[in-house]
Amino acid sequence: MVTFLVALLALILGFFIYGKIVDTFFGPTDKPTPAVVHNDGVDYIPLPTWKVFMIQLLNIAGLGPIFGALGGAMWGPSVYLWIVFGTIFAGGVHDYLSGMISLREDGKSISEVVGHHMGSTMLMIMRVFAVVLLVLVGTVFATGPAGLLSKLTGVAVTYVLPCVFLYYFLATLLPVDKIIARFYPLFGACLIVMALGIMAAMLLGVGGHHMPELTLENLHPLGAEKMPIWPLMFITVACGAISGFHSTQSPIMSRCLKDERLGRPVFYGAMVAEGIIALIWATAGITFYESTGGLAAAMKAGGAGTVVYDICVGFMGTGLGATLAMLGVIACPITSGDTAFRSARLTLADWIGMEQKFPAKRLMLAVPILAIGGILSQMDFNIIWRYFSWTNQTLAMIVLWTGAVYLYRTKPGSKAYLIPAIPATFMAAVTSTYILQAPEGFQLASSITYPIGIVFAVVCVFLFAKSTLMKK
Repeated sequence: MVTFLVALLALILGFFIYGKIVDTFFGPTDKPTPAVVHNDGVDYIPLPTWKVFMIQLLNIAGLGPIFGALGGAMWGPSVYLWIVFGTIFAGGVHDYLSGMISLREDGKSISEVVGHHMGSTMLMIMRVFAVVLLVLVGTVFATGPAGLLSKLTGVAVTYVLPCVFLYYFLATLLPVDKIIARFYPLFGACLIVMALGIMAAMLLGVGGHHMPELTLENLHPLGAEKMPIWPLMFITVACGAISGFHSTQSPIMSRCLKDERLGRPVFYGAMVAEGIIALIWATAGITFYESTGGLAAAMKAGGAGTVVYDICVGFMGTGLGATLAMLGVIACPITSGDTAFRSARLTLADWIGMEQKFPAKRLMLAVPILAIGGILSQMDFNIIWRYFSWTNQTLAMIVLWTGAVYLYRTKPGSKAYLIPAIPATFMAAVTSTYILQAPEGFQLASSITYPIGIVFAVVCVFLFAKSTLMKK
């Protein structure tokens, strides 16, 4: 219990202390925001701050801080450290900078932002990378909640999945204030009840379960050699610590924010809130099954959806509490899946320069995007999740480097660029090592992948220095 409470306190203090440092270095101004300057009644709409925060939180808090945290928990309580430090020094910085730089540049999608600061070649790479990631995210966040809804209602998943995609189609096509801004507060209430309910049950020792304390030992049931913490855990946790997907969502809210000074509570604050959700679920996974072996066996037997259901019922009972908890878990991915497809539409529209004010033009992009997602939804969920996770973290690394370049150019003479450059270097080593070592990658031995990962990170630092610091 002590470890959990210390980790929770660290996340809260991280928002108030490090989040303030990041915000101060960036320097919000009184410049009119895109929501005010380009109000078009569709994508650029000034919204109340509390709504913007809630939408941002639900956009980014998909299956990552739940399924990803449960997956990361199989390495043991050491996952707490990555969730806490990753959220404060990497994820929060990534989300804040991607949202604020987009806000400064008329709410442009992240691929256009990266291209502006990193060159035309990176622009094309990012456009393709972002659209592929968003479609993968939309697919993952359709099949996951469809399975949970099926379990909750008893209706076959083959009937539930088309209903999820129908909702995604409407949310992708309609103005942001018609569905997203209206229903997200309700979903947010379910999410908050779910998180607080499970946390309270663990703290009160419901069911005689005891929360584990911190150990750096690799407790993965398959063994430390087969499943090393580095880099596998850092990729598996995904959105619970840092996520490139978030950078595709932040521009949606940068088009709805009324004041630059609201960036810290909305962008950095939503990431900290997601880190808390991930911390709760990682703790719940180990606590409820009382060991990483028990958690792994449950994941293998029934999948992550069954694990989530069992934890909710086990901690909160079969009544209203468990129902609200399950709705919160379902709301997380659904409210990320719809905006993933919406972001894919906006990214493609920015790419080809297609105005999105008229429904017919939005329809031209929404239909093929969702059709591809529907086809991919028939694939094995676990395969899609693994490729999503690596693509996700690689995008985060690219966005952090973009933030470093932006801060170097806009804050000359300061060391502000180090804020994103340090986690960018770390993520460069993580992502390159993972794809070389993972089963879905090149399956190379760790004795080979570790040195290559370090070399790749050093090369990234050199390229950054060459393009910025050496051009004084």
